[in-house]
Amino acid sequence: MQTATEIEKRLTDLEIKASFGEDLLDELNQVIVRQQQQIDLLMREVSQLRQQLPEAGATTLTRAGDELPPHY
Repeated sequence: MQTATEIEKRLTDLEIKASFGEDLLDELNQVIVRQQQQIDLLMREVSQLRQQLPEAGATTLTRAGDELPPHY
């Protein structure tokens, strides 16, 4: 049977491990929040670029100086 000192040491070790686990969980949650913010920003930028793409393509094809000659 374990003595009171051994039980207290095991309990202290478990509390330390739980504390480190909580800290790690908080840190990982912060990473996830930052990554989600970056994903949201990138999705908005991609959406804006997609909206600009047809406009840019249409304006370059309508100008006669920008069209490639037939032999190209």
